[in-house]
Amino acid sequence: MKAELQNQVLSFDAYVEEEVPDKNQELYRIRHCKIYFYLEDDTIQVIEPQVKNSGIMQGTIVRRHRIPLPPPNEDEYYTIDHFNINTEVIFYAQRYKITDCDQFTKNFLRKMGVRLNPPASRPDDPYTKERQKILDSMNPLRPYERIDTLKQFLEHDGHVLRFFCVWDDPESMFHDPRELVLHYYLSDDTIDIKEITPVNSGRDAVPLFLRRDKLPKYAPTGLYQPGTITARTVLNVFGNLVGNRGRYILDNRKTGAVHQEFYRDSDLKIGEVINVWGRKILLCDCDEFTKDYYRTKYGIEDFTPVPYKTSPPPKPEKTFPPYTGFGSEEDSLCSCMGLLPKPPQKDFKKFMEKDRSGLESNILRFLAKLVTDSPIDKDRKFIICYFLSDDTISVYEHTQRNSGILGGKFLERGRIKKPGQELFKSEPSEYFKAQDLFVGARVCFHGHNFLLVDADEYTINYMEKHANEFSVADTGFILKKLKDIAEPRSREIRQVFAATDPEHTKVIEYEPFRNLIVSFTDGAFSEHEIMTLGRYYGVKEEYETDLHLLLAVAQEQLKKNSFENFGQLSAVLAYNDREKCGVLPYQMCRTICKSFKLPLADDLLEAVLTMFEDDNKQVEYKKFLDGLNWRENQIPAFQTIKLPLKNEDDWNGQPPSLPFKKIKYLPLLDDLFGKEE
Repeated sequence: MKAELQNQVLSFDAYVEEEVPDKNQELYRIRHCKIYFYLEDDTIQVIEPQVKNSGIMQGTIVRRHRIPLPPPNEDEYYTIDHFNINTEVIFYAQRYKITDCDQFTKNFLRKMGVRLNPPASRPDDPYTKERQKILDSMNPLRPYERIDTLKQFLEHDGHVLRFFCVWDDPESMFHDPRELVLHYYLSDDTIDIKEITPVNSGRDAVPLFLRRDKLPKYAPTGLYQPGTITARTVLNVFGNLVGNRGRYILDNRKTGAVHQEFYRDSDLKIGEVINVWGRKILLCDCDEFTKDYYRTKYGIEDFTPVPYKTSPPPKPEKTFPPYTGFGSEEDSLCSCMGLLPKPPQKDFKKFMEKDRSGLESNILRFLAKLVTDSPIDKDRKFIICYFLSDDTISVYEHTQRNSGILGGKFLERGRIKKPGQELFKSEPSEYFKAQDLFVGARVCFHGHNFLLVDADEYTINYMEKHANEFSVADTGFILKKLKDIAEPRSREIRQVFAATDPEHTKVIEYEPFRNLIVSFTDGAFSEHEIMTLGRYYGVKEEYETDLHLLLAVAQEQLKKNSFENFGQLSAVLAYNDREKCGVLPYQMCRTICKSFKLPLADDLLEAVLTMFEDDNKQVEYKKFLDGLNWRENQIPAFQTIKLPLKNEDDWNGQPPSLPFKKIKYLPLLDDLFGKEE
């Protein structure tokens, strides 16, 4: 196959002269055809174009293949050298006269060095020419009027205009308007109307208010009788003269035809009233497709709907009987929702999002004490745990030696109602939420008044992370609140802070800072809000991570599990270090350690790997292995580390060590009052 000549075809015009025996009308026949020569494989195809009413099987005369030369050269095949204009070729004893070719063929033959002959004349078929003369001379006795609707159908098939209508039926018993939907089909200018039957209206739901058809404009003289209006009109030429039988022909002039106007798309507009067989229907609105159609075709921009729906009557407020005291309020309320009572549904999505997951406990824990005058109860310490997954609360009392109080579980886990609510009422009671608990809050649980004096670090971090839910941990909200109170006394406040810092260190201790905020706000700020400000503007103390402590813990775990395969682990790490630079990516080191089933907890392994990272976040694996090798580099004994207890409710409630001791007050004053000039 010649790849450079692929998809290139030479086209020649030719004709064949055939004898027609035993027929007086024609002695011979001229059949025009096309000869295609495919350059890629020297194949030839002959096709005869279709001629209407020819009575001859036309189309492909010779299928595409290589054609042999006529005898005596039948062992050879036709090539491009055998073709030219005004020449003859013989295909299987059939002689084809080539008369002309297309421009591409002429250019190609000239490039091949072929001298082209002048084009030959193309003879006409005598019988076809005679038939055409007869057809041209004939005048039809019964002319046919062609009504062509195919173009409109193809352009607008599936395009439907939709109007929302109303029919104010005057004969209705209750004189209520009836809502309708009118569809105008652009493919054939027909209309159908459907009625919107309201529920429990007392009317039968019929399929159509008006079946699909052309809708005539109501004539003032009355309706026409059936058969009066026809698509075509005819004339009786002979009347009843010949055997009481008429002779009808088509009347092109439409003498006596009755012309009736039908509703078109130009007649349908919002606010118009159309006559549907005597019923006055108001067009009130339409859909977006209809608006775009009228906006494009007619340039209409005003589609203000006509109000036709009366405002529905207000729904009666659903009232519930008061709570009887049996079971929970939610359970009693479910018995009022249906004939078959169902148990109250819990918020499963919230439970899945706020349930314990790894190190995220989703439990807010606070240290509290009783608000009482009893000297025995003043020193009692309680741990209040709020479970975010289901808004339940449990209270545990810290066990103190020689106090005379047993301690332990003080209040079973469950939802707690806020005090001061009526017990037997129809409305659901209000329960304590997470936003009600913060450092400095006073809460009453079943008659016991608690003062929340502190919270653990997880609780404080959680509230700061979700500051949009907890206003006491939202620094922006607290600053705005403090600015509204302290702005009139800005000069005085600056002087007081400057007097608290006589050495001009630009920092003050947390306790003086807290006392100043309390004095300026007159107790309007809670302890948690002051703590949030202190954490935001505090000077963070830099703690150096005790690497030896981490390695000691890791070696202790490896020793307990009898892991000594450090040599093979070192060989695998060195093998993966292709560049021999002594460092590997963090994730690769972690994966290799996991493949060796290194008996270390995930968080401990990640912490140790992080300690041996360089500036490019690459782990120095040799130092990492030397630190873990308890056989050769054993770290001296260390003090026992107090790991977190499994039950978080056993937290002893001691105040967490704050990550700051001093407060930078100048940035706080600048955020409140602007920079001082």
